[in-house]
Amino acid sequence: MTQDEEEYEFKITAQEPESLASEAGVTEKGKHEEALESRPIPPVESCSRPSDADEDDVQDLEALSEVQTNSPPYSVFSKRKKHFIVILAAWGGFFSPLSANIYFPALTTLTREYKVSSTLMNLTLTSYMVFQGLAPTIFGDLADMAGRRPAYIIGFIIYIGANVGLALQSSYAALFVLRCIQSTGSSATIALGNGVVADVAVSSERGTWIGYVTSGPMVAPAVAPVIGGLLAEFLGWRSIFWFLVIMAGVYIIPFVIAFPETGRNVVGNGSVPPQGWNMSLLNYLELRRSRRSQNELTQATSRESSRAAQVDLAKKRKLRFPNPLGTLRVISQKDTGLLLLYNSLVYTAFYDVIASAPYLFAEIYGFNDLQIGLAFIPFGVGALAAPLMAGKLMDWNYRRVARELNFKIDRKRGDDLRNFPLERVRVWVAVPFLAIGTAALLCYGWIVESETSLAAPLVMHFLMGLFLTGAFNCMSVMMVDYYPSSPATATAANNLVRCLVGAGGTGIINIMIESMGRGWCFTFIALVVAATSPILWVLLKWGPQWREERRVKMETKEETEP
Repeated sequence: MTQDEEEYEFKITAQEPESLASEAGVTEKGKHEEALESRPIPPVESCSRPSDADEDDVQDLEALSEVQTNSPPYSVFSKRKKHFIVILAAWGGFFSPLSANIYFPALTTLTREYKVSSTLMNLTLTSYMVFQGLAPTIFGDLADMAGRRPAYIIGFIIYIGANVGLALQSSYAALFVLRCIQSTGSSATIALGNGVVADVAVSSERGTWIGYVTSGPMVAPAVAPVIGGLLAEFLGWRSIFWFLVIMAGVYIIPFVIAFPETGRNVVGNGSVPPQGWNMSLLNYLELRRSRRSQNELTQATSRESSRAAQVDLAKKRKLRFPNPLGTLRVISQKDTGLLLLYNSLVYTAFYDVIASAPYLFAEIYGFNDLQIGLAFIPFGVGALAAPLMAGKLMDWNYRRVARELNFKIDRKRGDDLRNFPLERVRVWVAVPFLAIGTAALLCYGWIVESETSLAAPLVMHFLMGLFLTGAFNCMSVMMVDYYPSSPATATAANNLVRCLVGAGGTGIINIMIESMGRGWCFTFIALVVAATSPILWVLLKWGPQWREERRVKMETKEETEP
């Protein structure tokens, strides 16, 4: 090899990945330009919306749009890697509602064992929901600041310890306190899951991806009583908490080994190597292997580049003690505050159905713990299908509205949503879900009032699980869209409001049923949801303006900060 060839090879080896990507982009651009020179370039109007062109034209236009910009992709994770990330995030989000509801079938048994009233035992449900709302305000800010992996790991350490304590405790006071700690450890996972999706998915496909990640949390309230009923009936109530310990242990192993850091203020779009405490075991092994395989000069260049990228991101984030006030600032905004209020009422409506079902089914049909658990299956099927169906519909509606406005969707780098009617995309899907779900809630009240055959309330359970849960999911996706730079904090605000309102609702639902009657109780809940639905019209009309004002204010603040 000549001296010139050696120098050239050294330059290629020492180049950074960004330089190689840039050269590859230039080469790709030249290929496209040569290919397009031989065919007529369509007018500007037709380039803005390729839907009327044939399939070949669509592909060429998409290729043309890709080479017209040198901006980096929104996420460097492959689709296969995204699926793995979302599956683990959905599995993690399963634990919080699983722990809340697996406990339902054992309530009667625990009431007898600890010799307390049913009202006192219901306080263990209410306190769980209170901490389910409060804890994510800390963990959400921690995750947006220090990364997703540290927040997940800290949460699961607390969760596993609380479950061991619950399995061993023998007093009502210990049960009450440990349930609060259990909720603290597990409840962050829902906020973290939505944050992970916002890290890797652009707005045009976020509905589907959040549908996947919320399928675990949405189906858990219905599946958990089935599992709890089986365990309580055949192995005793303590087995419920040992089961949760085993489940958490099985989850944390693949998480620690393979789950990558996705926080955009830590790894950017995934191209910046994570720092020590954000590394998975696979990241660490890959780093060691790459250091061994590279020569000394390349190692130095690569390390220097990685260190520079990490320092640049570190300057933008300030490591500090997690501040729950960030969540309160989200609630104080006009658009997000209204959205959170309405979303919490929808959540409380379907959670009141779940919380009162053991009491009603035992009273009307004489069910035991196992039968009560099995009766939740229809609701679980509906709740599992809801986020998947709502997510697909939201993404379809996004494409439809974009086509109407000649708005070009960039799935690789993400869309500029400043002038895009985001509210219309989400709300138009939520409205029919709300109409059907509220009607089913109204009918359910009078069905249990008349004590008809079991099939009727189970059908209503399925419809409420499908449509009320689907509407809740649409509005939760909208919250993430409102705060793309801090999605975990936005979801924590959603959790805080819905859990506090839901805790109040579940705390008094049995009292309402006894004082108002079953039919009028659920009629009242349905009327509350219907009477507050004009909030959605307000968001459609003034939401885009409020969203833009907040964006300008946040950008001005960032520019003025040192």
